[in-house]
Amino acid sequence: MTDTWARPAEQRPERAAARPEAPARAVTAATWAGALGTTLTACGGGGGGQPAADKSPRLPAGCAGMSAAAAVNEPGCAGEVAPFEAMTPDRAARLLAQGGLGATPDEVDAVVRDGADVWFDAQVALPVQDSVWDWARARGLDNRLYARGDYGLDHALWWRLCTARDVLRQRVVLALSEIFVVSPLNMVAYWKQFACLAWWELLERHCFGSFRALLGAITLSPAMGVYLSMRGSARADGQGRQPDENYARELMQLFSIGLTTLQLDGTPSRPQTETYDGTLVSELARVFTGWDVDGFNPLDPEGPFDYLRAPMDFHADRHDDGAKRLIDGSVIPAGTPGPVALARALDAVCAHPNVGPFIARQLIQRLVCSNPSPDYVRRVARVFNAAGPGGERGNLAQVVRAVLSDPEARPTLDHAAPVAPASLADGKLREPMLRLLQWLRLASVRSTDGQWRFPDVSGSDAMGQAPLRAPSVFNFFRPGHVPVQTGMARRGLVAPEFQITNESSVMGYANFLLAVLPFGGNGIEPDYRRWMALADTPDDLVAQLVRYLSGGTLRPETVTTIRDAVASIAVSSDTERRNRVVAAFFLIMTCPQYLVQR
Repeated sequence: MTDTWARPAEQRPERAAARPEAPARAVTAATWAGALGTTLTACGGGGGGQPAADKSPRLPAGCAGMSAAAAVNEPGCAGEVAPFEAMTPDRAARLLAQGGLGATPDEVDAVVRDGADVWFDAQVALPVQDSVWDWARARGLDNRLYARGDYGLDHALWWRLCTARDVLRQRVVLALSEIFVVSPLNMVAYWKQFACLAWWELLERHCFGSFRALLGAITLSPAMGVYLSMRGSARADGQGRQPDENYARELMQLFSIGLTTLQLDGTPSRPQTETYDGTLVSELARVFTGWDVDGFNPLDPEGPFDYLRAPMDFHADRHDDGAKRLIDGSVIPAGTPGPVALARALDAVCAHPNVGPFIARQLIQRLVCSNPSPDYVRRVARVFNAAGPGGERGNLAQVVRAVLSDPEARPTLDHAAPVAPASLADGKLREPMLRLLQWLRLASVRSTDGQWRFPDVSGSDAMGQAPLRAPSVFNFFRPGHVPVQTGMARRGLVAPEFQITNESSVMGYANFLLAVLPFGGNGIEPDYRRWMALADTPDDLVAQLVRYLSGGTLRPETVTTIRDAVASIAVSSDTERRNRVVAAFFLIMTCPQYLVQR
């Protein structure tokens, strides 16, 4: 057990909001980019030698008989989602890494047996399990001693992620939490942990609903209101006070449309134009005046905090009721009630043609790959733009299905072909917290005291990332990040997750695994019995872990190297069998071919 795992979060010094790049030395980000980056290219192909049939997209039923090129431009195909491909165990494991919380034997067996379409529908239909807010209160995390910090946030979120059955919902919530960012860092509030737990529950409620409903809930969330300072924003008073523009700006820049106009496939329009200007930000900020939490008692700030769970209330006396111009060019007339003005403004933002491709691309990046092809983005954006049963665009359940079932999501891998880095055309760097989560679920971890006393693992001495602990509203990394002086940069490709990859985070990750894989810590223990039963046959042990951790994406020569290393450990006792299991996990989880999700 290490200090990193065991030390309570509140005992650690605050970290800067941004982590500077480390100088290049023994193991640098550029070194890793050289090893991994050639795989992180435009989504849509596998390794060299892939059969031509595997490159042909599966067209929606309504487009049968059409060529792929014709289907892309056929309005009748809009909104129809391709079925998932037939599932092998490896493909099922890859799907569960993209749309779940990592693969386990039982989950893989179910997906192979029933098919991915059945799995997806069942996951969407699952109700949200026990409230994460109520779980935290039941464990005493509402003690006044914790009112001025965020202690307990990690406990509650890792409990949720380690024990959840609705793995698709939780994976989508994680993805959305990196697009619509709220974090206790830089949040000026009491009970930050409960503000963030309320935020998590908000995303759970809306992640399979309409985008418009999600954006409305986000706008009136106390957590967002505090984080981006919309809470308490009031009309200009003629003495220097102006409406706060923070949320209005980020709503457009980060949450909906971006800075410049886009085509349906996510590429810049020609001519390229800005989507909004400073004047429009100011106009929208006036719409958002007059909203505040209801129930906060400044005379007892450490007291009741249920107000963090309810939408903000409207205060007409603080609202700017003058005329306001919206992004679609329309004008909200003077005297329009504040809630009506807010609804009209959000409707106008959601109707902008950028929203479909903007959200489609980011969801693909978070779930599947870093550089989706224009055709991939276009297909998902069409689904976003299609009217649902109620005539509303942005059915997020259908959009997520389109992302995960697309023919480019899991290209066929040809391990028999020679390695040809320039031809590799899929993948993304696995996020550190998702790697840890794979181990936690595959090792059937449990909390011996039911408290799930996880520390904050977002420091560079641990995982470098943790749920809801982004250092700024721009997330842990930006969707357009390009690692400098790499093959990816030379090819004009992005690799967002490399923004938190440097020599410190690489070595911190490896050292953290070495510390926690054997026995966990803080009462959080792995159960290796399933894997120890395979330890006498290293071929089986390594093959099984390679399947569930990577979906069979490691090349045969890499698997052989790992197997030989595991086999070199003697097995005359259960202690040595555990050592084999730990070694197999560690060698796979630090191998470059695993670190790239394909």
